[in-house]
Amino acid sequence: MLLIVLAYLGGALTILSPCILPVLPFVFARADQPFVRSGLPLLAGMALTFALVATLAAVGGGWVTQANQYGRWLAIALLAVFGLTLLLPRFADHVMRPFVSAGNRLSNFAQADGQQVRAGSSFLLGIATGLLWAPCAGPILGLVLTGAALRGASVGTTLLLAAYAAGAATSLAVALLIGGRVFTAMKRSLGAGEWIRRGIGAAMLLGVVAISLGLDTGVLARVSTVATGGLEQKLVDRLSPGATRAKPLVADAGAGTNADAGGAMMRSAIPTAADANTSAATVNASASMMRATHAASDAAPLPVEGALPPLDGAVQWLNSPPLTTQALRGKVVLVDFWTYSCINCLRSLPYVKAWAQKYKDQGLVVIGVHAPEFAFERNIDNVKKAAHDLGVDYPVAIDNNYAIWRAFNNQYWPAHYFVDAQGQIRYHHFGEGDYAESEKVIQQLLAEAGHANAEKVALGIAGTSAQGVQAAADNADLQSPETYIGYQRAENFASPGGAAQDKVRTYTAPSQLAVNEWGLAGAWKVGAEQADLAAAHGRIVYRFHARDLHLVLGPAADGKPVRFRVSVDGAAPGAAHGADSAADGRGTVTEQRLYQLVRQPGGVADHTFSIEFLDPGVQAYAFTFG
Repeated sequence: MLLIVLAYLGGALTILSPCILPVLPFVFARADQPFVRSGLPLLAGMALTFALVATLAAVGGGWVTQANQYGRWLAIALLAVFGLTLLLPRFADHVMRPFVSAGNRLSNFAQADGQQVRAGSSFLLGIATGLLWAPCAGPILGLVLTGAALRGASVGTTLLLAAYAAGAATSLAVALLIGGRVFTAMKRSLGAGEWIRRGIGAAMLLGVVAISLGLDTGVLARVSTVATGGLEQKLVDRLSPGATRAKPLVADAGAGTNADAGGAMMRSAIPTAADANTSAATVNASASMMRATHAASDAAPLPVEGALPPLDGAVQWLNSPPLTTQALRGKVVLVDFWTYSCINCLRSLPYVKAWAQKYKDQGLVVIGVHAPEFAFERNIDNVKKAAHDLGVDYPVAIDNNYAIWRAFNNQYWPAHYFVDAQGQIRYHHFGEGDYAESEKVIQQLLAEAGHANAEKVALGIAGTSAQGVQAAADNADLQSPETYIGYQRAENFASPGGAAQDKVRTYTAPSQLAVNEWGLAGAWKVGAEQADLAAAHGRIVYRFHARDLHLVLGPAADGKPVRFRVSVDGAAPGAAHGADSAADGRGTVTEQRLYQLVRQPGGVADHTFSIEFLDPGVQAYAFTFG
């Protein structure tokens, strides 16, 4: 019920967002008509279409996105014809007779005898408008779409999306009622009905142009993030006590999967043609994140949280034949959800590996479930290499279809589930930290299974040092969030003119950056998930506040390495260089993974990071910090 309330309130806030402007002309086209017979069906059609398309997009795959694009263009044509009949009826009648005839038939159907409005036509126009509606999505829609993408199709998914659409329709209804009274008064006092009709027609055509050019999901959507994102996050925080903040997945316009202060990442995924089962025709949308851990102690028994779900959804297993719940009976099992470019997963990995080694002779089985975030993490060869390089020698289930993820009803990276010898989940922990408590749980479950000596083993990973990206973060002075570069989830992009979606454009770096703002310089093609450098000497700049800076990168599409040079505040990093950059800032992108580019040895302050790529073709995905 709480999620439905949040979804409804989040939808209502879209009226405050500038990116709702392209939709308003189509709504106000019915402002001077009876609300129940005209405005209400229009809004109902918008809400129904949005809920249906968003549900299918969240669970259906790339074909839904492609089908919706055709539907959008048909809707644009329909509404353009309708706008022309309002703006230039005589001109349209002579010059575009076939099209205007269709528009006039629509108008005549909508308004018999020039007065009575038929609800069916308004509902039809609402459906057309709903296909164009790119909502100004913030943290709340991100929460809704995250659940839709990961749990599959369900009545609950559609109800949440319908609640969001109903909230937006409610705020539009208020505007429509107020606008109707204003238009009626103007017509009565000024005799301006003809000019009002033409003005609405012109506004509708402007809306069609804006949507055709992508302004509804580009410039206006970027502004809307500032306008409503904070209000939505306050709602999330107020109505979800104890929630930690996560960044949004934004449908069509914005952002996504993020880390909280406790070091957990929430999976936010909507399918596109490029990555039909994972990434969004987004969602920087956003979700609240609950860090739900149970305190464990030697005295208190651990509760039963449920049975270990089936593990048969993996597309392949590494380091082991496929494991089943039946074969694991009698063993204590730790299931670790991870993905190899996730910084939070990498920082918790030394502890998981240490536990696997320390307790394997006493009956502990560690299973890594690799659930990809980026499309390149679906490549099994990439996962094999990463597991080898990271020293992961325990069984790994490659969960490219999120079957095991859904079976656990999981939402986080890393997520650790602790299973007893009877096959019951007894404890879970999301994110980094609390390693001593987690290890005590392992010892307690092993003792219950008859391995009394387990509780005598010293806690911790003495003798094992976490190096490079696996070293613990400096959370005490970490003020920069994970930041995505692809337009689906990008936030705080500051290059003049904004991002041009899916086409090469020459960008200019911002002259000044506020903390956590970033920009591009050079010829880049910004895609949904990453930005590709089209010519040599392109740059990325970021004003950050953290000890460590990482960037998820990949070489050119043909696999050719890409050289780069890093600077901090305009100079070589020196002692502040990362594991993947030299003191003079030089380095090379050779594979698709997370690169540590800055690790400051002293105090943390605001700094401007810049990376220049000396060769074309690099793929840049996301910044993370520590």
